[in-house]
Amino acid sequence: MKGQALVAILSMCAAPAFSQQTYVTRYDFSAGYTFLDSPHLGLFENGFNLQAAMRPRTWLEVGFDYTNTRGDTTLTAGLLPVALQRDLAALLAQLAAQGLLPPNFVLAVPTHSFTQTFAMGPVLTFRHFQHVTFFVRPALGAVRETATPKPRDPVTAAVVQFIAPAGKKTDWTGFYGLGGGADFALTRHFAIRLQSDVVYDHLFNDILQDGRWTIRFSVGPAFSFGPNIAR
Repeated sequence: MKGQALVAILSMCAAPAFSQQTYVTRYDFSAGYTFLDSPHLGLFENGFNLQAAMRPRTWLEVGFDYTNTRGDTTLTAGLLPVALQRDLAALLAQLAAQGLLPPNFVLAVPTHSFTQTFAMGPVLTFRHFQHVTFFVRPALGAVRETATPKPRDPVTAAVVQFIAPAGKKTDWTGFYGLGGGADFALTRHFAIRLQSDVVYDHLFNDILQDGRWTIRFSVGPAFSFGPNIAR
C-alpha cells in the first residue's frame, strides 16, 4: 500500500510538468548573446540576437530575426578561386623580381568581419510540456558582411590593394538551413531561450572559392505578452 501511495503522489506531482500548456500569449520578444562559427574560414564572431514574433496559433509563430556579430580571421591563398590565385602568383613574382618579397613569404591576411543577418518566416512550436517549449524553423534569410583586411607588412598591403582597392569589401547574399531550440519558462511571461541554427551561404564569391556552413548559437531572455490564445 505504501508503494502504491508513493507512486500516486509522484504521478500527481509530475502531471503538471507533462501537461499541455493552457496559457500562450499572442506576442513574443527575445534578445541575447549569440555567436557565429564558420569553421571553413576559421571565423568566430560574437554579438547579439533580436527576435520578435506573433502567434496566429498556439503551434505556429511568424517572426523576424536579426543578428549582429563581429570577429577576426586570417585569409590565405588557398581560400581564393584558382584564377585569382594565378593573378596573385604573378603579382608576387613581380615583387620577388624587384627584390621586394621576403624569403619564405606566405600570404596570410588578418581580416576583421562585421556580419548582420536578417530572417523572417514560420516557427513550429511543441507545447506538450508545461514549463518547456520546443521549436523548430527553416533558417531562410539574407546576410550582409563587411570584411576589412588588416595587413601587417608592405607585401600583404599590396595584395590587399589588388583584391580590395577600397580597403574593405561588403557583400550581401541569401542563406538557407535549419534551426531550433527550447524556451524554459520561469513565469507565464518570462523564459530563458536556447537556440541554434546551421546555415549555408557563399559570400564574396568573387574572392572566395567555396561557400561556407555557419553555426549560430544564441541564449537569452524571452518575453511573452498579449492575450492568451490557448483558451
